[in-house]
Amino acid sequence: MKLEQLRISQFRQFREPLVIDGFGPGLNLICGPNESGKSTLVRAIRAAFFERHSSGTLTDLRPWGDSGAAPEVELRFSHADRQWQLSKRFLQRKRCDLTIDGQRFNGDEAEEQLAAMLGFNVASRGASKAEHWGIPGLLWIEQGMGQELDEAVSHAGDHLKSVLGASLGEVTSSGGDEVIRQVRVQLDELLTGTGKPRGDYKLSGERIAVLDEELQALDQRIGAYRQQVDRLGELRQQQARDEADKPWEALRVQQQEAERKYAEVQRQTEEQQRDLQALEQVRGHRQIVLEQLRSHEEQAKDLQQRQGRCQQLQQQLEQLAGQQAELVAAQDAALAAYQQAQQQERQARQWARRETLERERQRLLKQQQQLQLSLEQARLLQNELVTQQQVLAAVRINDQQLAQLEQLHNQLRELDIRQQSIATRLRYELLPGQQLSLDQQQLSGSDELLLLQETQLDIAGIGKLIITPGGQDLATLARKTEHARDQLQVLLEQLRVSSLDEAREQLQLAKAQNAAIHANRKLLASHAPAGIEALEQDAAGVVARLAELEQELGALEMPVGEATVATAAVATGLAEQILQQAAAQLQQREAATGKHNEQLIGLRQNLASAEEECCLLQTRLDDPQRMQQQRKLNDNLLTLRAEEARLEQQSNERAARIASARPDILQQDIQRYRSSAAQLEQGFNQRREELLALQGRLQGEGADGLEEHRASLAAELESEHRRYHQLDRRARALALLHDLLSEKRQQLTRRLQAPLQKHLDHYLQLLFPQATLEVDENLMPGRLLRHGQDASEFAALSFGAREQMGLISRLAYADLLREAGRPTLIILDDALVHSDQPRLGQMKRILFDAAQRHQVLLFSCHPDKWRDMGVPVRELEGLKTAAIEG
Repeated sequence: MKLEQLRISQFRQFREPLVIDGFGPGLNLICGPNESGKSTLVRAIRAAFFERHSSGTLTDLRPWGDSGAAPEVELRFSHADRQWQLSKRFLQRKRCDLTIDGQRFNGDEAEEQLAAMLGFNVASRGASKAEHWGIPGLLWIEQGMGQELDEAVSHAGDHLKSVLGASLGEVTSSGGDEVIRQVRVQLDELLTGTGKPRGDYKLSGERIAVLDEELQALDQRIGAYRQQVDRLGELRQQQARDEADKPWEALRVQQQEAERKYAEVQRQTEEQQRDLQALEQVRGHRQIVLEQLRSHEEQAKDLQQRQGRCQQLQQQLEQLAGQQAELVAAQDAALAAYQQAQQQERQARQWARRETLERERQRLLKQQQQLQLSLEQARLLQNELVTQQQVLAAVRINDQQLAQLEQLHNQLRELDIRQQSIATRLRYELLPGQQLSLDQQQLSGSDELLLLQETQLDIAGIGKLIITPGGQDLATLARKTEHARDQLQVLLEQLRVSSLDEAREQLQLAKAQNAAIHANRKLLASHAPAGIEALEQDAAGVVARLAELEQELGALEMPVGEATVATAAVATGLAEQILQQAAAQLQQREAATGKHNEQLIGLRQNLASAEEECCLLQTRLDDPQRMQQQRKLNDNLLTLRAEEARLEQQSNERAARIASARPDILQQDIQRYRSSAAQLEQGFNQRREELLALQGRLQGEGADGLEEHRASLAAELESEHRRYHQLDRRARALALLHDLLSEKRQQLTRRLQAPLQKHLDHYLQLLFPQATLEVDENLMPGRLLRHGQDASEFAALSFGAREQMGLISRLAYADLLREAGRPTLIILDDALVHSDQPRLGQMKRILFDAAQRHQVLLFSCHPDKWRDMGVPVRELEGLKTAAIEG
């Protein structure tokens, strides 16, 4: 099949007809940017073949917003040495016309012819879907779908298998398949699809498991019965031995002996506690006596310390008294220096005040001159502003009024122009001496007049002509002209001007006056920001302040004499610094003197208090009662130390006896003997109850016939085992037979797949040398086997690799179809966009090779990637421009 021409009209973005012809037999490149219409062209080809012309659901084919459009596609192509021409229109005035070498087909018949030729199915209702597209769905790759191969091969499977010839049909429908089917049916009766038992085979296995479980349970019961008989004999012997010996009674005697020893240890422990308490009391009493004796000793030491403290205070007092005269003299000298510095600072401050007042007087004199000058300028500007405002008040025009005046003037001029353009022109040329009368106006010579209204022309000796200008708008224009002229005159009178030029001059004058007023106001504001009255008040205030300064300067004393003048000339800051230093020196001296006096007073007070405390403490130490109390305390101390030694020796001996008795071990012995006796006695009673229960249970089980029941169950299990082995052998035999038959069928299928595998290998070697792409029985690509690498399933390949394998597989299918004489038009919409540069270069070789045998339409938005394919690149934008120009 070779496409020769494509024409579309009112199809999506192509509202106007677009014709593309000159398709080559091999590769055809059509390129354009995104949204330029490449996918629309592919959709048009698909719609021409796949979509039923009578379908009303294909509204997506219309141009956007054009509900009345009738999308139309026309194709001209050749196939099997015959010329085909197809024309389809959708939605409006629907039709389908097919011509094959002059033979015409219409409607559904034409669509059936196309489906049979290309190998696809026509949808019974609605839009076509992927399951209807058959072989074209495999060879025409939509944008972004190059890697999706499973569904396309599945939908084209029947058509592909038919190409392989009748052999495959014989295999799929022969008696061999019937044998395989019957074997499969019988095998399915015994095994599931995963090889697990089912039916009688499964029930037999389950029955064996149940019988085996019952037999094991019965064996356990028999073993337990025999163990219980043995246990009964042992229990009888143990019970008779314990009944004769009664071991728990001996243990209780040992428990009582241990309890007696523990009670004795407890009594000694209580005595030890009482002695320890008495020892603590003795030690506490001894500590109190020691503290009392230590208090007596500390009082004597305190007396010695206080006496030494009195001597130190006396020495410090004498030393401070010697320093007092020196401190008083220094304070007097500092006071004299301070008084002198104070006098100098006062004189310097008066001189500085005089200098400050004099500077202020000079400043005010200058300010008075400036204020007087500003006041004069302000008064002149004020008078000039009054004159300018009067001139501005006489002007009554503004920008808006001038614009209105210009609008009326322009309107009147336009009306005049329009009148002149449509008025009746009267041109006359009279002989010398001849005259005409036009509305009682005499005309002679030659001239041209414009007649805007009905006019009477009198011709002497002949009569009169009444000329009515033609055109219905002339009268209207005349009325509009008159109205506009009246409005213009009224506005001129309101503005008190005679013309538009005079109005413009008046407006310019007003603007100039406004600018002058604005400038004078700025000057006035610079001279008198708060107004002339405020400026006058400021000038009066300066005069008053000058008078005050003259009085204050007259009141200040002037320095007298050279010494006084030199003193007054000292800078105020220096005088203040000297005064501060003198004040600080005086303050230091006064503080030192005050601190010295405070120390003297404090020392005298401390000395008096210390002497008084020494007297009191000496009196207390010399008291006879205190001396007698001290002797008594010494005697008590000796007695307490003897009692403490006795109690310590006695408690140590008793503690040794208690420790050797090990009361903790005695407690453990009591617990051990008590528990052992209780357990032995309890075990004796429990054993007696167990004997009675075991005797009753053995008597009941002995009557059940366990051995006989086991023999019957073992025979049933053996029979079920034989039946299970028979079913197992049958299942394995059927499975083996099915595998052998399937393997033979696979071998035959692989021989039939050889043509497709040959074409796959041809293309694959150009991309992956020594690689193989397997094909399953449904002609679906399977694993990719590459030299030196593990096999990769098709679905596990990367996106780009699956896209490349998908294109190679489609080219192999196309070769297979071509050998069978079927159409093999290949359409690629933006294919191989996920291939890197090295892979893309190899895929170009593959595509160029395929183009030697098939017509390929490749649509792309990357023309620079395909310029090395040896064919011209057809720009879609250029095709559209050519269609518009044509």
